Amino acid sequence: MAVSKDNGNGYDGRKWKVSCYYTDWTGERKRHVKRGFDTRKEALEYEHIFLTKKSKDINMSFGSFIDIYMEDVKPHLKKSTLANKGQLIETHIRPYFQNFSLAEITSTHILQWQNELLRKRDADGKGYSETYLRSINNQLTAIFNHAVKYYDLPKNPCYAFKKLGKSTAPEMLFWTKDEYLKFSDAIKDKPMSYYAFQILYWTGIRSGELLALTREDFDLEKRTLRINKTYQVVNGEEMTTSPKTEKSNRTVELPQFLCDEMQDYFDSIYKIDPKSRLFPISKHFLHHEMDRGSQAAGVKRIRIHDLRHSSCALLIELGYSPIQIADRLGHETSTVTERYSHLYPSVQRNMADKLNETFITSQED
Repeated sequence: MAVSKDNGNGYDGRKWKVSCYYTDWTGERKRHVKRGFDTRKEALEYEHIFLTKKSKDINMSFGSFIDIYMEDVKPHLKKSTLANKGQLIETHIRPYFQNFSLAEITSTHILQWQNELLRKRDADGKGYSETYLRSINNQLTAIFNHAVKYYDLPKNPCYAFKKLGKSTAPEMLFWTKDEYLKFSDAIKDKPMSYYAFQILYWTGIRSGELLALTREDFDLEKRTLRINKTYQVVNGEEMTTSPKTEKSNRTVELPQFLCDEMQDYFDSIYKIDPKSRLFPISKHFLHHEMDRGSQAAGVKRIRIHDLRHSSCALLIELGYSPIQIADRLGHETSTVTERYSHLYPSVQRNMADKLNETFITSQED
């Protein structure tokens, strides 16, 4: 038995220890020692969990497998992505499944879990959004896929049912150019807010990319803006990391008026540091300014991310192709950009007018 009273140097025999052997992933036999348990029961429980994990036994508890999964994927994910994944798992997955064994979870358990999520309501009686439900469902599916691929679980029980939620929001809000101009005029009393929203609307960059910008990212002579990082706060820690995707590393061409405005902004900053953040504000500040400006301008309130939709819609209105726009916005494919094509109703109206002209012309002939 690998559990015993701890009478080693510096220990008085009142604690318990675990000393066991296991075979690692290379096939080498190794010894593992863990001290400091108050009771034999605690030590035995630790030993069982440890050896179960090392043996890849699918009869381990699902809670134990979550720990294995997070350790396995940790080296491959950005810190912010790992934190978001962990938050979803700890809030919505571990509490429900942790006491089941990995092997005993069936499609029926998945259905019951899905139904419980659908029944959840906040203080206002609202359930989770369709996109949030899809994110939760995707995390559970990913855990089981990992178990199937690397730990010999026979099948993923999530595939017996349709995924919860939807991958995209049901509605994309946006501002027309006139609506944005009213908004921007209303926030000119706070220069930092004005210049921040000017960049967001006219370039279509993400809010995290905006908050990471430094002076050296701008080349006003060449009229370019380099996007190669994003700013985030994860578990209270501020960090600047690589952008969302590989395609997000890009150079954005700037209109001359925006270069002139940014030069004015740079000139207003005392002893500007080329490597310091140009906008030392938070996303919460941007949300507050969106509230304030929308109300003052008398335009509908949209999300910060909807400014990206607005920029995309404007470029569609100006006649640029999805491929050209995808390159500017840093979309992985033009398919993403094509989702925005419905945003400008005038495009559809122009199509209808062209069809009408074609019909009339054919009748005259």
